[in-house]
Amino acid sequence: VQLVESGGGSVQAGGSLTLSCVATGYPYNGYCVGWFRQVPGKEREGVAAIYRDDGSTYYADSVKGRFTISKDNGRNILYLQMNNLKPDDTAMYYCAAGRPLCRGVGTRYEYAFWGQGTQVTVS
Repeated sequence: VQLVESGGGSVQAGGSLTLSCVATGYPYNGYCVGWFRQVPGKEREGVAAIYRDDGSTYYADSVKGRFTISKDNGRNILYLQMNNLKPDDTAMYYCAAGRPLCRGVGTRYEYAFWGQGTQVTVS
């Protein structure tokens, strides 16, 4: 199983970025997948999650209305569209998979597989 994120970068406050995560050897179908972020010295926090079977999506309060999670089941790609970015959104963003059910975004301990991360910097 391999998860590879891309799309991070530097952007000014108010700008937008779209992150992508391609899964190899792992189907997004039937599982909860999501995005987390982490800054040095802080716990990795859940940002958004999506469950393919019923299309349910979940978001952290800090990103509701600004971020949108989606996925292309046919190509096994997970997306995170981030709009109206703020300096507090600066972090390393990670794709996560392998959680059997979606009830909220969940904690990092509920996901079995992780990507290597992509850096997002908002100034």
